[in-house]
Amino acid sequence: MSTQYTVMVVGLGKRGMHHATHFHANKNFKVVGICDIKESLLVEPAKQLGNPKTGTDASAMAKELKPDLFCFCTLPNIRSEMIKIGLDCGAKMIAFEKPVALTSDEGMRVKQLLGNSKVKVVVSHQHRYGKHYQAVSDVIASGKIGKVHTVYGYAHGWAAHMLSHLIDYSMSYNNYAAPVWAMAQAAGKAKFADPKMHVSPDYIAGFVQFANGVRGVYECGGGAPDIPEVERWWGKNRMGAIGTEGYAEVYTGNGWKAVTKNGILSGDGCMDYNLDMPGYIQDMAEWLNSDAKVHPCCFANAYAGFEVMMGMFRSAAQGGQVSLPLSSGMDELEAMQKAIPDAKALVTLEESKKEYNA
Repeated sequence: MSTQYTVMVVGLGKRGMHHATHFHANKNFKVVGICDIKESLLVEPAKQLGNPKTGTDASAMAKELKPDLFCFCTLPNIRSEMIKIGLDCGAKMIAFEKPVALTSDEGMRVKQLLGNSKVKVVVSHQHRYGKHYQAVSDVIASGKIGKVHTVYGYAHGWAAHMLSHLIDYSMSYNNYAAPVWAMAQAAGKAKFADPKMHVSPDYIAGFVQFANGVRGVYECGGGAPDIPEVERWWGKNRMGAIGTEGYAEVYTGNGWKAVTKNGILSGDGCMDYNLDMPGYIQDMAEWLNSDAKVHPCCFANAYAGFEVMMGMFRSAAQGGQVSLPLSSGMDELEAMQKAIPDAKALVTLEESKKEYNA
């Protein structure tokens, strides 16, 4: 009989509730605590999650409960504080929402806190569990598009929400080859005032060079090209790879397509938390059970993509190519705010005008 691991979830907004619900549904886990600064958000969830302990003080609760798995789905501006709580309570695993951090200063603090700790860390790039994402990964891995030379990602949501997704999945198509440099431009400042702290430029576009010769191309935000295969604005995301004999790409909101030397392949699929979360949660249990199966959303993979994102941010602020890995931290958001012109971003879609005050 497999071990049942105790879980504490901090932040019971939409994403926190997704996590707590699927931990509760998985026989390998028992939700023993839920926490939020708004106590009113805990009443109904507690009834649905087996009546775990509730509270508003994450540190005190974690020290009392000593959960095996400490999960937090808080706003992105308090990452290092939450990581410290997870470490202090002795958790075997820490799981948290992307992005790793909003600046390289904060990201490096997170990495330093984790240091040589044996704690296993998972970052929520769970879209990869959708069947359309998996189909594209399988096509690329099988060699049906030949030798990969370019990976790419496009999204209309802003960078703090979407860029780490674009980078992480495209890097997985390239077997997480080490990034060597990044270069980017950015426009628009509306989202620097995002009330939910997902702070970033309204549009950023750039290039990444990987050590194995593969080039990455990314556009994220209001100026990204339309994804006509998808109707829903938030689902208008395209990620894929181009090889010597074809290409394969996934559309977050509407299936996938591949053009290969043997013909055209395609299939359905749509990003759905109820479909994506179970596998993501199960892989946490399997990694806790054995070091043999490292979670694909592990911190090492996420941090490599985070450095690409920060390299793009830094280039947009300072100009030129930014060498990777980064050797020191900085506040890229502050630097971009000073460097980006005050002019509004020129957006591609009519729907984006309201989102970016354009």
